[in-house]
Amino acid sequence: MASEPVLVDTSFWIEFFNRPDSEEAASVEAVIREDRAALTGVVLAELLRGARTEEEASRLQAALGAVAWVEVTRSVYARAGRLGFELRRRGVTLPVTDCIVAASAETIGGRILTLDGHFEELARVATLTVLAG
Repeated sequence: MASEPVLVDTSFWIEFFNRPDSEEAASVEAVIREDRAALTGVVLAELLRGARTEEEASRLQAALGAVAWVEVTRSVYARAGRLGFELRRRGVTLPVTDCIVAASAETIGGRILTLDGHFEELARVATLTVLAG
């Protein structure tokens, strides 16, 4: 993968697949073309869960198969838990899935392409650069 990988969050993938003429889709297309796009398990699971048909799920899985994979290890889960803990101490409770995505993004340099405002909160306790949203 080229320098500066970018973890593409579910919100941007949805725009990429459902609104191919959108600015968000163009952003995803750019990181794909530059070989910087990355994907992790939670995002893949969320996308497949949202598929409307078996055919759509199969197409999604095939299309995303070429995107660089960010493995979630025990240390990533531990970091996700710590991020959630730090935010909760500040009075903010976020879904654990978002904490896992943020911790996964940290392992590749912290760049994340997202429309989800939760990641702005996570950037207060994580080493994240939110590229959109």
